[in-house]
Amino acid sequence: MTLFGELMRSVPPESTQQVVGYPSLFLLVVLGSLVPVVPTGALVSSAAVVAFHHTSPFALLMVFVVASCAAFLGDAVLYSLGRRGSHSPHGSRWLARLRARAAPEQLDRAQHKLREHGVLVLVLSRLVPAGRIPVMLACLFAAMPLRRFVRGDVPACLAWAATYQLIGLLSGSLFRSAWQGVAMAIALTVLIGTAPAAWRRFGPARGEGRCQASQAHGDRGDTPY
Repeated sequence: MTLFGELMRSVPPESTQQVVGYPSLFLLVVLGSLVPVVPTGALVSSAAVVAFHHTSPFALLMVFVVASCAAFLGDAVLYSLGRRGSHSPHGSRWLARLRARAAPEQLDRAQHKLREHGVLVLVLSRLVPAGRIPVMLACLFAAMPLRRFVRGDVPACLAWAATYQLIGLLSGSLFRSAWQGVAMAIALTVLIGTAPAAWRRFGPARGEGRCQASQAHGDRGDTPY
């Protein structure tokens, strides 16, 4: 224990954070790709903020590499489990879990876009909040081979990691303290993630209500007294 303590004290604090932080980022992003409860976008943005305030010139590059590789591994494993579920009764629970995460209208829209644009939809699916699972399901139902899925998922993961790292860089450059930049990055990622759902919930309803109100007003105006 004494030898271990001396070794830990001899390591610079920044190096210690990197040694612990990169594996943790990798594992959490993989977990978030498999179980969409962990906010992986916020993790990448927060890690980019911390890397921005580090003195190491390779810290930002390491965050990008670790995040994109972890996202790709999680997607590949999840897609493989889904394919096994479509061919084996023992793996059908994975496909059922995936199906439960996507609304029917989202799945229909993803299948339509996949037929129109092909693998390009995979790149966009990771940039659109809650768009990854419906597109992955559409690929599974279209019996897309794993090799073709991988070819489309590689640029998708790279674009996803770059986008959220840019959010972290923007947040980190606005504040001198790393924790303030992390708070800003988390707020931005939460806003990006919830804005489309809020628009779908309230935007069309308001437009429909205005349309119905105008129709009712028009009916009252045309009705003779």
